[in-house]
Parts: sequence; structure tokens; C-alpha cells
Amino acid sequence: MDMGQLGSILPLILLVVVFYFLLIRPQRKRQQEAIKMQNSLTPGTRVMTTTGLFATVVVVDNEDVVLEVAPGIETRWVKAAIGRVVTPGEPVADEPAADESDDTVTGESGTADGEDSKKS
Repeated sequence: MDMGQLGSILPLILLVVVFYFLLIRPQRKRQQEAIKMQNSLTPGTRVMTTTGLFATVVVVDNEDVVLEVAPGIETRWVKAAIGRVVTPGEPVADEPAADESDDTVTGESGTADGEDSKKS
């Protein structure tokens, strides 16, 4: 191989190395972390599925988990559908924040059309 051939192959080799470190390696690391999390599931763990469903793990089988989405309502999912474990201090999307108020329809004055209820 002379220097001309090496010079034409070197950009291709550099491209493969860059793809490995920027795309392939981080993706493998995320996959391994997800598998580790899915294998460490125990009953009572609060999870969110990849579709955004919040539930509590009831039973863990080999590749399946039974999730309780509401009291008395249980569904069977594959472990791969578990997206993340929800920690107790983390806010959950289905619970309203404390600063939200329910008077958005009537406005601040308490009337439906927004008129002032005090008349002089």
C-alpha cells in the first residue's frame, strides 16, 4: 500500500470511528442501562411505561410484569415496555400541581362572563 491509497482510505476509517463513539457506543450503554433497570424491578415499584402509563408493579415473571394502573385493575406487560422507574419525590404527570386553581372557567370574579359581581 502506498501513501495515496492510505490517504483515500483514512477518511473512511475516521468516519467509522466517529460513528462508533457518537452513535453506537452511547446507544449500547442506554440499552444496557434499560435492561438492568427492567431486570431489577420488584413488586411495589412505581414505573412509567414507554407509552406514558403510570402504574405499580404487582408481580414480576420471567419476561412479563403485572402492573396495577388503578386499585383493582391489573394488566400484563412485557418488561421491555417499562420506560423508567418513578422515584417518590418526582412529580407525576397525572397529579395536578399545588399552584393550579379550578376557577379558570369562571374567571377571578366568580361570574361566567367575567363581569364584576359588585354593583354600585
